[in-house]
Amino acid sequence: MDTPPLCTEDDIRDLVETFYGKVRSDALLGPVFNGMVHDWDEHLTRLSDFWSAVLLGTRRFAGMPMPTHVAMPNLSAALFERWLALFGQTTAALPNRPMADAAMQMAQRMARSLWYGYQLSRDPSLPLAELRPATPPH
Repeated sequence: MDTPPLCTEDDIRDLVETFYGKVRSDALLGPVFNGMVHDWDEHLTRLSDFWSAVLLGTRRFAGMPMPTHVAMPNLSAALFERWLALFGQTTAALPNRPMADAAMQMAQRMARSLWYGYQLSRDPSLPLAELRPATPPH
């Protein structure tokens, strides 16, 4: 008997649109994302492809997030922590708990990896700063 998929493409699109709606209006993250993303419809489609690859194993996403993030100026642990907090807030509201848990675990690994890569690109001789655990904003 086949295992049912973790979620649907519609579930993923809803997650991406809800989360990035919060990001775009966030006082800390909004200016960063709105300054970098010039076509939100295209970006949301790309992010949906990414999360589809992560959660469903599809192969629609072809990209390399690390170089894009490393090239950004002035990223900080606080920005990554805020991103994780908003993501946690978004996944906490999802009715599909297995999807929410899987997405949050991946988001934590992804944020840590991107933050480590960013730090190493700036000064590989410094010790890596850890991200604080995500706590959803109120």
